[in-house]
Amino acid sequence: MVEFDEYKAKLNGLKPELQNLYEALKTKEAENEIARLEEQSAADGFWNDLENSQKVLQTIKKLKSKIAVYKKLMSKWEDLHALCTMAIEENDDSMLPELLEDYSVFEKELETARLSTLLTGEYDGCNAIISFHAGAGGTEAQDWAQMLYRMYTRWAERHGYKYKLLDWLDGDEAGIKSATILISGENAYGYLKSESGVHRLVRISPFDSSGRRHTSFAAIEVMPEIEGDDEIVIRAEDLKVDTYRSSGAGGQHVNKTESAIRITHIPTGIVVSCQVERSQHQNRENAMNMLKAKLAEIKEREHLERVEDIKGAQMKIEWGSQIRSYVFMPYTLAKDHRTGYEAGNINAVMDGDLDGFINAYLSMKA
Repeated sequence: MVEFDEYKAKLNGLKPELQNLYEALKTKEAENEIARLEEQSAADGFWNDLENSQKVLQTIKKLKSKIAVYKKLMSKWEDLHALCTMAIEENDDSMLPELLEDYSVFEKELETARLSTLLTGEYDGCNAIISFHAGAGGTEAQDWAQMLYRMYTRWAERHGYKYKLLDWLDGDEAGIKSATILISGENAYGYLKSESGVHRLVRISPFDSSGRRHTSFAAIEVMPEIEGDDEIVIRAEDLKVDTYRSSGAGGQHVNKTESAIRITHIPTGIVVSCQVERSQHQNRENAMNMLKAKLAEIKEREHLERVEDIKGAQMKIEWGSQIRSYVFMPYTLAKDHRTGYEAGNINAVMDGDLDGFINAYLSMKA
């Protein structure tokens, strides 16, 4: 029964962390704000201003989600503590496997919740816009860019986030030359901003008939989606807008009309494009949101002089500039070169298991 005594002591040691989390999440303040907003939503005329009413309901949902995280962890702590007490009282070793498994999950969830309190940047709570760019390596690199696209969409699905395709350019033989997606969910940008940079792949290429090992590169660029930021001013005279016929993802319609939009921001040289929507108006709106996101990141990093300062993708997408390496051969390993964090299960990583890398980065920055 020594194990149960040890885990009971561990749980007692984590109780102060739960209290710290309660305070860091400002749970009491959140409960008061929910009560105030719910009273406001019940008032006459609340739905007269549809835009404001939707914002209020969205805020209520976010605050309730924050409180639910704490309550769920507190409930798990109480269940584990009761399990230890019961096992000790009844001298029942059969409960040990359940305890070990549940404690491991609880510890990871507590750490994730703690790290979420570190997301205090101006745009950390925003949705994330992710762009993928194939680098050195030809078809192999274009296939790698599409593998990364799949990896991040799987990560989004694991966390209950939604994603939407904004732009897509097919590769010459396989994969993609570039693509852009919007990942929607609370703190999406705060978590994913650590993924900006060059990602390196080492594997036996399926495109090489000789079965040789290849090294390929692709760049990830992560930006916050900005809504209603009055400080991000985009003047019409600073824009060059081109329309062209779409290609790739989007069905037959996209090839028949010049619905695709390319916008160049003349002062910074930033170029954004969108072609996946059916109408030119929708593509233009998405492209403007992408442009606003890039300008917001310049603002956040406080390097307004040069656009190169905002993008990891501006580095050469080749050897020596990678933030992370993914090795499939001769061994399997994914390693982040900034934090030193490693994961040996490469298939799980490529299926969206990125939390270890993200948490390690947040811990390092903290």
